[in-house]
Amino acid sequence: MLLEVTALLLLQLLCIVIRALYIISNPQPLRPAGPVKTMIVLGSGGHTAEMLMLVEGMDKKFYTPRVYVAAETDKMSSNRALSREQTWAGAQDTPAGVSIEVIPRSREVGQSYITSVFTTLYSLLFAARMVLRHRPQLVLVNGPGTCIPVCAMAFVNRLLLLSDCRILYVESIARVRKLSLSGYLLYFSRMCDQFFVQWPELQARFPRSMYAGRLY
Repeated sequence: MLLEVTALLLLQLLCIVIRALYIISNPQPLRPAGPVKTMIVLGSGGHTAEMLMLVEGMDKKFYTPRVYVAAETDKMSSNRALSREQTWAGAQDTPAGVSIEVIPRSREVGQSYITSVFTTLYSLLFAARMVLRHRPQLVLVNGPGTCIPVCAMAFVNRLLLLSDCRILYVESIARVRKLSLSGYLLYFSRMCDQFFVQWPELQARFPRSMYAGRLY
């Protein structure tokens, strides 16, 4: 009995590995027939400003519903996103199809690496529940540390056939020759289906990325 169970578990693991290799080696663009459930990850500093400029140019009727994700200690990003959505909708209340989610930070500034192991695991578990609840078709990120657990769990959901999600990464305009830490992690893990940079020098160093020019 133990041998059969072990063989079954190994077979399931092999299937997961094969599917992961297939997804990584054959990135497919999302081609939906209708509205796209979109999850947008915000970050402190310039990340939120750049992301909201990207979202401003998107078709709001097509990329809906929209879920904004921010770190629980980053109240400013959540408020800015809600304010911009109200401006775009010409309303004072939260527009229909727009929601805000908060997620624990994987690591706070100055936090020890030992304790950050536990906070990272907690953040991953929190992101897993959030992604499974919303089941986005598109995750849009541009580099804040908060995006790593969200992208990881979106990739796992697709791997396990729980949702058909695509991850789109846009590196910050401030990154001319080097990727951000989040950019490095997502580029070399190959979790992203599309990886955009805004400088030709950066694309030359990372050939699997796509040069998009200035996006804002």
